[in-house]
Amino acid sequence: MKKHKVLALMSGTSLDGLDMAYCHFAKSDSRWTFEIKKTRQVAYERERREVLKLAITLPALEHTCLHNEYGTWLGQQVRSFIAEEGLDVDFVSSHGHTSHHQPHKGVSWQLGSGQHLANACGLQTVCDFRSNDVALGGQGAPLVPIGDQELFGDYTFCLNLGGISNISLHHKGKRIAYDIGVANMMLNHICQKSGFLFDEGGALAAKGTINEPLLDALNNVEYYRLPFPKSTGYEWFLNDLVPLLEQYPDSLENQLCTAVEHITSQVADQVRIFGQNKGRTLLVTGGGAHNKFLIGQLSEKLSGNAEVVVPDATLVDYKEALVFGLMGVMRMENEINILSSVTGAERDSTGGVIYYPA
Repeated sequence: MKKHKVLALMSGTSLDGLDMAYCHFAKSDSRWTFEIKKTRQVAYERERREVLKLAITLPALEHTCLHNEYGTWLGQQVRSFIAEEGLDVDFVSSHGHTSHHQPHKGVSWQLGSGQHLANACGLQTVCDFRSNDVALGGQGAPLVPIGDQELFGDYTFCLNLGGISNISLHHKGKRIAYDIGVANMMLNHICQKSGFLFDEGGALAAKGTINEPLLDALNNVEYYRLPFPKSTGYEWFLNDLVPLLEQYPDSLENQLCTAVEHITSQVADQVRIFGQNKGRTLLVTGGGAHNKFLIGQLSEKLSGNAEVVVPDATLVDYKEALVFGLMGVMRMENEINILSSVTGAERDSTGGVIYYPA
């Protein structure tokens, strides 16, 4: 049985930091198995976090320079991790950090130049997973559902609560998935206006009360009425949701409480549209799975409809990186790793560009 030893990199829209997961993958009887051997998160310093957050506003030349510099930085983090942990790595698989996501214009850009990354760490690197799907008319997102299908198919639903919430499931003989809407991006934005990085465990939100006018305005945003497949990103949050938070000012606790109610209501609504069957399971990962208040509210809304399952902390924090590791392996093996049933592209495809160190 061939074993693939991959160092996978992921930077999400929550801007917490760089997630690195050293994983082993093997295939037996047409089924992929995995082990997460070592993990590391490199928290972003304030300056880098702000630069990545505002990358969408940069002129083309400055954006390209950031793309190259960030790729070199990623490679340096890889090199340090490998040296300090004594890792035996076949190749690197990097998602990068999304600065632009406008698939309706044929654009989805992930910062972190693959060539600069490969040169800095001295290893073959797979990245740029989205562009081929977008070129085929797809959303280029979500991509994690291939991992949900191959690694976590025993769960009825897989829910990721990162900056954006997205859901994945097997429906009518095929895998479907889409971005539900906002998640930690809104919670962190509210916190950061008051000098907090995030609401640990949802403790602040739990002290608040719901601002009904704000909740109604959030729930009536047009994106939630669009059919899937669909995906969204920071641009949508900035243009459609931030103005509503400013239009209905309230205390930190009340805005957070309202945001949690909005997030969990939208997720629960999407679970319910696929029926009311008992015995279903919803695997929840991503930073939002650590928000005890949010998970409690979601569990309450789905009581009798689906069991909310939060796995161990390693899988919660590194599932996305893990899946991009698998996607890199599938690219190396020339297997389909992007599903048109998820993205809306004209056909399934193999995404990812391979870079060789100079």
